[in-house]
Amino acid sequence: MSKEKLLDMALNNKRHAEAGTMELVENIVKIPASNYFDQERWNKEVDLIFKRLPLVLGVSQEIPNAGDYKAIEALGVPVLIVRNSKNEVKAYLNACVHRGAALVEEGIGNKKRFSCPYHGWTYNQDGSLMGITSQEDFGNLEKDCNSLVSLPVLEKAGIIWVILNSESNVNMEKFLSGYDEMLELFDLKNWHVFSTRVLKGPNWKVAYDGYLDLYHLPILHSETFGKEISNQANYYEWGPHQRVVSPLARISSSEEGGVLEADPELPIEDWPMDMLMAGVWTIFPNVSIASFRGGGRSIMLSQLMPGETPEDSYTTQYYLMEKKPTKEQEVEAEKQFDLLEYVVREEDYSTGIKLQKSLKTGMIKDVMFGKNEGGGQCFHGWVDKILNTSDKDLPSLFD
Repeated sequence: MSKEKLLDMALNNKRHAEAGTMELVENIVKIPASNYFDQERWNKEVDLIFKRLPLVLGVSQEIPNAGDYKAIEALGVPVLIVRNSKNEVKAYLNACVHRGAALVEEGIGNKKRFSCPYHGWTYNQDGSLMGITSQEDFGNLEKDCNSLVSLPVLEKAGIIWVILNSESNVNMEKFLSGYDEMLELFDLKNWHVFSTRVLKGPNWKVAYDGYLDLYHLPILHSETFGKEISNQANYYEWGPHQRVVSPLARISSSEEGGVLEADPELPIEDWPMDMLMAGVWTIFPNVSIASFRGGGRSIMLSQLMPGETPEDSYTTQYYLMEKKPTKEQEVEAEKQFDLLEYVVREEDYSTGIKLQKSLKTGMIKDVMFGKNEGGGQCFHGWVDKILNTSDKDLPSLFD
């Protein structure tokens, strides 16, 4: 079914390309400029979006084997993600229940047991308390009732989602709205993690706006990769998640990375998968996935998190490759990743940091999203919708 949907999108894009058109929404929409810098609103976004909804906190290939773990801090919440002996992914608060000490430092590793560095209490991969140091002196304590604090976690399409709330009532499968079936077509569970980097950026919504925006590509990126790129875009929605792709999109279809257009006589069913999956796939509220060629077929998965203030954010860029590269391909992949980091840092985020300074003056009351920017309109609509939905009613948004 997902492959059929992908082919339908490709056919729709091809029709628009042949007609020189794109899909437009009904109206221009204005968003209050204060949405990008107001402290009270930003606090609500952190609490009601990032701390209530599933967040992408990793990819499967970071922890492929039993006992592998990833420790990460997300918005002040220390998270421990573990693959157990049954190949199941579990997530916990990275904290001993005795006093709250972190079990492991941030990073990736492998352990059969997790021992608290403070007092030595020990837990297994399923979070169960296995040992209490000097229990005869500490006192009687039921181990079964003192497991690690479990967090909701879901592994799908080679991606790991976690909710930063142990008492969440959100159904993670429903939240994905069938989008995970589309993401499965990347086959990321088998991809190689080549490298990761972290960039500091502007307000998280400024950054996210850019993920959904092809309108700027031939202008802002004219000196890097945008000279021959169309600014037209079609948007496809699965709940709050979206794919944006130019109907005139070109694709690198050769190992050498040459830019080739699809043969107009080639049936869509015979298009290569990297052409069918072209564009940017966004996962609300914090991820974009974009395809590239550099040392072989690759993607950059950008994981976005709010920073310490409304004007800050941090983006972890994952460079994933379909196959483990040869030495020669590693050189090309490194060049490609260097270029992508430069483009995001010096073009996208530099522009975003400057524009939010202008907005914060208060002299610009609203920002606009045109009829050709339906993705941004959809994104901000979901932000408002979620902020105005109670904990009780939140699950029903994704039914």
